[in-house]
Amino acid sequence: MEVERLSKIMAARGLCSRREADRFIERGLVRVDGVVVDRLGTKVSPEAEIVLSEGAAAEQAELATFLLNKPIGYVSGQPEEGYKAAVSLIKGTSQWRADRSARTFSGDQLRGVAPAGRLDIDSNGLLVLTQDGRVARTLIGEETSVEKEYLVRVRGELDERGLTRLNHGLQLDGKALKPAKVKWQNRDQLRFVLREGKKRQIRRMCELVGLKVVGLKRIRIGKVVLGNLPEGQWRYLDTLEQF
Repeated sequence: MEVERLSKIMAARGLCSRREADRFIERGLVRVDGVVVDRLGTKVSPEAEIVLSEGAAAEQAELATFLLNKPIGYVSGQPEEGYKAAVSLIKGTSQWRADRSARTFSGDQLRGVAPAGRLDIDSNGLLVLTQDGRVARTLIGEETSVEKEYLVRVRGELDERGLTRLNHGLQLDGKALKPAKVKWQNRDQLRFVLREGKKRQIRRMCELVGLKVVGLKRIRIGKVVLGNLPEGQWRYLDTLEQF
């Protein structure tokens, strides 16, 4: 019978990240077909019933996910020379006053937090930072197809053929891009909806059709929108929201 690592199966089912799975297994918080498994590296059937204990589920409920309106000039991940990391904006004084969450901010919520996707230093808008491996996998896992929507100000001339190529027909790094949804928002601004996130993808796509990007703002990830969240401020992902 074919078997796989328990942590890999748990991550594939979206129960948690592989790192979280290992932690729960070590602490005896995982049952497989009704039996507690507490040995790392355990392999089980892909069809096995896997259940997290109430303790593990409670820990997951405490994991924080932040929605930040990132300004230009901040890097999404690790700080770089001369630039701060976006996570430095996550503090009590920058929480949006209109945040409806009942949660109270504490420094513990920043432990292990990481961006779930990139937003370039010269771009602004919605950035997700999370402690929750399930959220990260949903947004940046290998099989993700979550839409990301952007407003993009451009300079240059774009004919119908160029617009058609932006929607489908371009290649980056020798590979064809997935179909996109691109249309004019107004006379100098395009609306992009993508289901992938290659490095500086929109800027490079625009260059291929003779356009220069002069402003790029992400306004939606999945069903979660930037809305009226002020620049440089953040709010919690609401318990009723899903990407």
